[in-house]
Amino acid sequence: MGFDSFALQLLNGLSHATTLFLMACGLTLIFGVTRIVNFAHGSFFMLGALWAAHAVTNWWPHWGESAWGYALAILLGALLAALLGALTEVLLLRRMRQAPQIYQLVATFGLTLALHDAMRWFFGPQEVFAPRFPSLKGAVQLGESYFPSWQLFTLALGPLVWLCLHLLLTRTLWGQRVKAATQDRDMLAALGVNPAPLMLGVVMLGCGLAGLAGALQLPREPANLQMDVNVVVETFVVVVTGGLGSMGGAFVAALLIGVIHALGLSFFPQASLVLVFLTMAVVLVWRPQGLAGSAVHVEQRESVQVFSLWPFGFGGQALMVGLFVALSVLAWSQGDYGRSLAEDVMLMMLFGMSLQWMMALGGLVSFGHAAFFALGAYGAALAHLNGGAGLFLSLAAGMALAMALALVFGAMVVRSSGVYLAMLSLALAQMVWAGATQWVALTGGDNGLIGLRLIDAQWRWACDAALCAFMLLAVWGLGRLARSSRGAALQALRDAPLRAAASGLPVQALRYQVFVGSATLAGLAGGLWAAFKGAVFPSVASVATSVDALLVILLGGVHQLWGAAVGSALLVWGGAELGQGLDYWRGVLGLVIMLVMALAPSGVLGGLQPLWARLRPSSQAKADTPAGAGLVRKTP
Repeated sequence: MGFDSFALQLLNGLSHATTLFLMACGLTLIFGVTRIVNFAHGSFFMLGALWAAHAVTNWWPHWGESAWGYALAILLGALLAALLGALTEVLLLRRMRQAPQIYQLVATFGLTLALHDAMRWFFGPQEVFAPRFPSLKGAVQLGESYFPSWQLFTLALGPLVWLCLHLLLTRTLWGQRVKAATQDRDMLAALGVNPAPLMLGVVMLGCGLAGLAGALQLPREPANLQMDVNVVVETFVVVVTGGLGSMGGAFVAALLIGVIHALGLSFFPQASLVLVFLTMAVVLVWRPQGLAGSAVHVEQRESVQVFSLWPFGFGGQALMVGLFVALSVLAWSQGDYGRSLAEDVMLMMLFGMSLQWMMALGGLVSFGHAAFFALGAYGAALAHLNGGAGLFLSLAAGMALAMALALVFGAMVVRSSGVYLAMLSLALAQMVWAGATQWVALTGGDNGLIGLRLIDAQWRWACDAALCAFMLLAVWGLGRLARSSRGAALQALRDAPLRAAASGLPVQALRYQVFVGSATLAGLAGGLWAAFKGAVFPSVASVATSVDALLVILLGGVHQLWGAAVGSALLVWGGAELGQGLDYWRGVLGLVIMLVMALAPSGVLGGLQPLWARLRPSSQAKADTPAGAGLVRKTP
C-alpha cells in the first residue's frame, strides 16, 4: 500500500471517529449524570438520519438543493432526537434511576424495539438515498486518490464539538452544576439546586448529539432501519474503552477505534470486525476501568435479593413440575408448530438458566453470553459434518469448545465487574460473531452450516421427552446448588466481595468456577439448538441472542428458581403469538419489556411472590417460607 492510499484510509478512519465521538459524547453525558447506560442511543442516531433524509428527498426536495436548507434539515433531525430524548427521560429513564444497570440496559433495549417499529411505521421500511451536501460535493486530491470534501468537513467537526462541550461544562454555571450532579446529586439537591431539570437537559443534549451524528451520515450512506444496533455497539466500544463518564477518554477512544477500523479494512479485511472488539478487550484487560475512567470500586449493595425457591415446599414445587409437563404435552399435541415452539421454549430456558446461574448466584453480569451458545452450536455442527459424530459426541464437542474459551477468557473476566464486565463479554461475543461471519471456509459465513442430521425424525418424540426431563433435572440441580454451602458462598461473594475475601473465601477462584460452569452449560444449550434446528447461522452469536438470554431471566425473575421457565415461555411463546397476527409485534414486545422492568424489576414471579404472601394467611405463609428465602437481605 502506497502513502496516498494509507493517508486516505487514515482520513476515512478519522472521519468515522467523528461520528463515534458524537455518539460517545451523548452516551457519556447521559451516563455521567443519570448513571443510566442507554442501549437505545442508536435509535436517536437513526431518527436524526431518517428525518433529515426524508426532509431533503421526499418532503421538501428543494431543501436538498440549498446548503442552508440541507443544514436546516440536519439541525431539525438533531432537535427532534433531543425532544424524543426528553420524552424518554420523563417516561422511562426517570423511573429507572435506582434500578441496577443490567435492568436499565434491558429496559432501554425494549425502548429500541419500540422505537424501531415506530420509525418503520412512520418512515417506511425502504432505504433513503439523500443527495450530496451542496457546495461540498467535490473532493480533495491526495496523490492519485480523492477524499470527499464532506468527510473532510465532518473530520474537523469532531474537535470543534469537543471544544464546545468542554467550554460548556467548565465555563458556564449550567456546566458546573452538571459536573456537581455527576459527583453527588443528593448534595447538590441539599444545596438548593433541583437536579431533575439538569438531568432532563443532559439527556436532551446527549440525544441531540446522537441525532446530529445520524444526520451527518447522509451524504456518506443511505438512511435505513439497521443503523440503530449497528452504531450503538461500536459506541459502547468507544465509551467503555475510553472509560465511563470521561469525555476526554471518549475522544481518544473514538480516534483509536476509528483508525483501527479503517486500517483493518485495508490490511486485514477478513478480520476488520474482530480487530475493533479485540482492541476493547485488550484495553479492559490492561485497565479494567478504561483508558481514562475512574478506578473500579467494588459495589456494596444496600439490599440484595436472596435466591428464592418459591413456591416453597414439596406441594408448591410439585405444582410447578406438573404445570411444566402439562403445558409441554399440550404444546406437543398441537402438531409440528406446537412441538417446535415447545422445543424453542425449553432450549431458551436452558440458555437462560446458564446465565441465571452466573448472575443470580455469582453476581457476574454478561452481555455477551451468546459467544458460548454459538461455540456450542458450531462445535456440535462441525463435529457432525466433518467428523461424522453422533448426537452425544457432537454435544460433547460443542461443550468442550465453549469450556476451552471460558477457561482462557475467565481469567480476564474475574478482574472486571459491573458494566465493564458486561462490555468485555460483549466484545468476546462480537469477536465470535465476526469470526463466524467472515471465516467462510470453516463456518460457511452467512450461508451457515446446514443439513445436520443429529436427530432422527422417527425418534423426535423421544428426544423431546428427554429434553423435557433434562430441563426438570436442570431446575432441580439449580435449586440444589442454591441450597448448598457452595451456593451460599457464591451469594456471599456476590453481596459483599470484600467481606467474603476477609472471611477466607477464595473469591477469584469461585468467580472463575461459576463463569466456566455457566459457559459450559450455555455451550450445551447451543449444541442442542443446532441438533433440533438442523442448521447453525452466525445470528446465534449476535447481540440479539445475548439479549434474549437476559430477557428470559429478567422477565421471569433472575432470583427465582423457575424464572427462566416463565421468562422463556413469555418471550418465545409470546413473541411467536404476537408475530402471527401483528406486523409490529417487536414494538409491542418492547413496550412489555419496559413495563416489566419499570413496574416489576424482580420479574413476573418476583412480583407474584409478595402478592401470594398477602393473599395467604400469615401463619400458613410463615410455615411455608424458609428463613430468609425470597426476602431482601440488608447489608451495610
